[in-house]
Amino acid sequence: MTTEHAVRLTALRRRYDSTGAGVTALDDVTLALPRGSFTAVMGPSGSGKSTLLQCAAGLDRPTSGSVRIAGTELTGLSERRLTLLRRERIGFVFQSYNLLPALTAAQNVALPLRLAGRRPAKAQVREALGQVGLAERAGHRPTQLSGGQQQRVALARALITRPEVLFGDEPTGALDSTTGREVLTLLRTLVDTHGQTVVMVTHDPVAASYADRVVFLVDGRLHGQLAGAGAERIAARMATWEAGREAAPC
Repeated sequence: MTTEHAVRLTALRRRYDSTGAGVTALDDVTLALPRGSFTAVMGPSGSGKSTLLQCAAGLDRPTSGSVRIAGTELTGLSERRLTLLRRERIGFVFQSYNLLPALTAAQNVALPLRLAGRRPAKAQVREALGQVGLAERAGHRPTQLSGGQQQRVALARALITRPEVLFGDEPTGALDSTTGREVLTLLRTLVDTHGQTVVMVTHDPVAASYADRVVFLVDGRLHGQLAGAGAERIAARMATWEAGREAAPC
């Protein structure tokens, strides 16, 4: 089934009741993300950003509503089918690189395919590392790489399966500003040159300015968006909500 949207969320709701005091992390969120787009998700602490990412990527199940990845409905899938879909059609990059220290860069990149029972071709691994500018570092272990290089290896590992969507949860949060910009430029290139769909949670207006569109969450609800905005405009939008929260009565 083909669709112009890589991700479609409809009336998404996620409520946690494990402590006896219910908390609604997402409240009636509807959002469509086109193929080949770069979307940043921002909001104050506790606004539901990470929950949105986890539900959209099939890492968490919503209480109600619909999640579709490239036309496939996630919410009714069994755990086994959901695991297979995540493994084959979704890529993840997190703030921590999560590389296995005993493996080389090439072996770390090949890991998703090996876990899926597939024997990765050397050319395929080399291509993924080449996409992130690290083809010559294939034999290096994580301790022999800088933080930015490790994050690039993590990115290549996410790209090896050619995912429908690449999800990033603060992917530059552990990097210095210069290295962070290099990774963000790489993400931007993947969208512009290769048609990759990227969805990134971030608290950094500079990082968000690399996206086509910034979607804002406040208290689990969508509170507008900005398209093609610079870092200053994004920061100003965030500041108004932070000020509003501080002024709100307890």
